[in-house]
Amino acid sequence: MRVTVRLFARLREIAGDSDWRQEIEEVAPAASVQDVWRTVVGRHPALEPYGGSISCAVNAQFARMTAAVRDGDEVAFLPPVSGG
Repeated sequence: MRVTVRLFARLREIAGDSDWRQEIEEVAPAASVQDVWRTVVGRHPALEPYGGSISCAVNAQFARMTAAVRDGDEVAFLPPVSGG
């Protein structure tokens, strides 16, 4: 199945192109957000250290890494944010 992946802020920069907005990824049926993340890391290995601290969303709704994704979903990954 195909999902659209969006990376934001620092994750987008690390992926190697500041203009990188989204990619279409092929993932197995019954994939989770974690499976999508692993696919993205396979293309952009420098993202791997962020796996334990990112936030994610499916179709603009915050989700857990264990959430299921379906064909056509948009999966977004956001780096941790700090500030006051």
